[in-house]
Amino acid sequence: VALPQHKLSLELRSHPERGRGVFATIPIARNTVVDISPILHFNHEEYSQHGKYTVLDHYTYRWKDGYALALGLGSMFNHSNHPNVGFIRDLENGLIRYIATDDISKDEELCISYGSNIWFKNTEAEEKTELEQKHEPEE
Repeated sequence: VALPQHKLSLELRSHPERGRGVFATIPIARNTVVDISPILHFNHEEYSQHGKYTVLDHYTYRWKDGYALALGLGSMFNHSNHPNVGFIRDLENGLIRYIATDDISKDEELCISYGSNIWFKNTEAEEKTELEQKHEPEE
């Protein structure tokens, strides 16, 4: 599998509330493959007996016949309610492909959505969307 993402200039940085995350050091165009992460597969039995009782549980993806741990940058993308990166599970090759869903600016964090069942304080939870703000009653 070719690894075109290694031509991009990405780096890990620490965010005061979100911890470590992946940031762009150059602009990245929408639809660019930003990472291809191999996975470590856990079958249902292994996950039930071991995986769900460790911190690794927070980094797993649902996978055919079990769960998968994304290796490399795949486990470093933070959550956003408005992600700029999506992912595609490549079951046949045991990979997860991460693709920019928006244009990403220099120094912008690359984020995915973890879904609605997050286990940490959502720092974006109190942000209101433009649509919500437009429909608020005026004082």
